[in-house]
Amino acid sequence: MSQKTPKNSAARQYYQSFYQNNRLRFVLAMLLTVLSCPGNLIGSWLLGEIIDVVAAGDLDWLLRTLIFTVIFLVVMLLLSIGMYRTKSSFVYRALAQYKSLAFHNLSKKSISAFSRENTGRYISVLTNDVNSVEENYLKRTFLLVYYILLFFGTLGMMFWYSPVLAIATIVLSFFPLAGSLLMGKELAAREKVVSDKNESFVAQLKDLLSGFSVIKSFKAESEAHHMFDTANRDVEESKRRRYWWECLLTAVCQILCADMLQFGIFFLGAFLAIRGDITAGTVLIFVNLCNFVIQPINIVPQYWASRKAAQALIEKLAQVTEENAGRTGEAIPPVLSDAISLDHVTFGYEPDKLVLQDVSLRLEAGKKYAVVGGSGSGKSTLLNLLMGAYDSYGGSISIDGKELREVDTDSLYDLMSLIGQSVFLFDDTIRRNITMFREFPDGQVDSAVKRSGLSELLSQRGEDYRCGENGVGLSGGERQRVSIARCLLRGAPVLLLDEATASLDNQTAFAVTDAILRLDGLTRVVVTHRLDEALMAQYDEIIVMRNGQIQERGSFSQLMEQKEFFYSLFTLAS
Repeated sequence: MSQKTPKNSAARQYYQSFYQNNRLRFVLAMLLTVLSCPGNLIGSWLLGEIIDVVAAGDLDWLLRTLIFTVIFLVVMLLLSIGMYRTKSSFVYRALAQYKSLAFHNLSKKSISAFSRENTGRYISVLTNDVNSVEENYLKRTFLLVYYILLFFGTLGMMFWYSPVLAIATIVLSFFPLAGSLLMGKELAAREKVVSDKNESFVAQLKDLLSGFSVIKSFKAESEAHHMFDTANRDVEESKRRRYWWECLLTAVCQILCADMLQFGIFFLGAFLAIRGDITAGTVLIFVNLCNFVIQPINIVPQYWASRKAAQALIEKLAQVTEENAGRTGEAIPPVLSDAISLDHVTFGYEPDKLVLQDVSLRLEAGKKYAVVGGSGSGKSTLLNLLMGAYDSYGGSISIDGKELREVDTDSLYDLMSLIGQSVFLFDDTIRRNITMFREFPDGQVDSAVKRSGLSELLSQRGEDYRCGENGVGLSGGERQRVSIARCLLRGAPVLLLDEATASLDNQTAFAVTDAILRLDGLTRVVVTHRLDEALMAQYDEIIVMRNGQIQERGSFSQLMEQKEFFYSLFTLAS
């Protein structure tokens, strides 16, 4: 069938994914579908032939008809097997490529863009919506071709036998066809509503399951149950409305077709047979052929409406994966040659609530910087801006003289790594969580394990120990060490740490931080609340933040001599 022209290039990409290295399967499946259409018409002809043989009492004619019937059934069986085999092969590959493209496009998003979105939305479009695309777009494409060809082939055969009955069939078919087409538009709209409600339900379910411990701790089970029930009722009500409309559409078409068409043709055919214009076999052929007029009238509008609804879901997937796509710009080398410079940077998550105010800073390559300050002073926001999380800052951030807004995010991630406060681990082995499923020499992995303080854990449990969902099999400190090890193994030239040792005990935190500070050739920017004198003395510069501004800067000894804000923080921490 002709494909609907996508509204944009992103949607076109998804349509094309169905046929990439898959066109031969599609063409072959479609060809076998077309070849199977005459089978029903030949079957109807055989029924009429048998009736006429009985009326004639010719045994030789009956034998020839029997032999032809056997051959016909064998051919149709082989044709059907080939058709279903190629269709299943095409659909399997098409869906695999469709979902692969979706995940590929999703992975292009920046960290900040993805963090601002609800992942339940993607789960819904890659599960519920994909099922609809499979059934209503891919599979029904073949069925639409089949039923449309069957409809016109049936009309052609009817005109061959009796133009009068054929014209009567067309006239009687008009009303159910018009009703089916009109009701089909509403079906497409209701399919879209089901998709949206499914998306909301999956998002709500994900939130409730992710917050299970919080719900239990605050004894909010009844409220959570109410939230689940509300979302559940909404999605099931939308399904009920869609199903009711499908049933109504089927009932209207079936009754109109069955009553008006079949009985009308039967009585008109009987009248013509009594007059001697046609044979009894022809009447039987027409009665049987009516089924092949009824089926397309009943099914094609529904399938066409479902197909249009599925196309809307394809374009919805294109839209959600295209939204907030990763920034494209100039690629930079994974080397910091000079410095990262901030010039009068101002930023707020909301325009009227600034988090950073007029921050100017120069972070030179290869040096070690500590960023300290009270809660809410803008420390984490500073690191997020360095990772390219937001473009809406005022002032300028440059990397070796290149404005950050103009830098391609992929190349930025090659230059910088961020170890945050929250850690995510996959339900896989410790080693694969450290290597992020890639291959590294054992020596590099062992070095990262040792420097992150994971040696004891691996000696106890082994590197093939499964971490569980989000690392549930490990303690918070152990999860944080895995995160640090994977970052050290990656070896990005600029290492940003945002309270990365907050979950570790003092002794381990000291050892891990000390190991990171002793690494050669890296630029390190460490947000920390641990003001240990032995560690503070190792930093080239300590940046003290307060109320979104840089309050003080200098080495540990300089700041202690000044006896200002940092001195107060250090004294309180001690």
